[in-house]
Amino acid sequence: MEDDLGELIYLADPPGTSGHVVSLRVLKPPSPGRDFLDCEFVVETETVKGSFPVYVTSDDLDDWEEALGMLAGNRFVSWLNSGRTVQFKIKPVSPGVITVSVHDGPSSQVTVSVPLFPATGWIDDQRARLEEVRRLLSG
Repeated sequence: MEDDLGELIYLADPPGTSGHVVSLRVLKPPSPGRDFLDCEFVVETETVKGSFPVYVTSDDLDDWEEALGMLAGNRFVSWLNSGRTVQFKIKPVSPGVITVSVHDGPSSQVTVSVPLFPATGWIDDQRARLEEVRRLLSG
């Protein structure tokens, strides 16, 4: 992607496996007077590739930080639950396996769920991504 602003979320299977990827890409920095980021969820599997536009606010980032804490405790999380946008869920299934779902409730009603085998330290990686995006938003 040209002028890559980063990914708030990047979850992927290790190389040589199914190749599932779920990410939340930042598309452009906030405009003056706007306190949100234009982003898109991207889900890629062997047979499906989809993207879902979403706006992310600073409150959403706070909620994501809380969700990461819950995930560190091996608990189910549901993020962006306001009904105004795409809903994102992560469910720990077994050690080293999570199920990730993206539900486009307000628009298409499409839900895509994929199993993922994220690398060790994936939660710390998501926290580092969160801090990068916060810097962008506070800009």
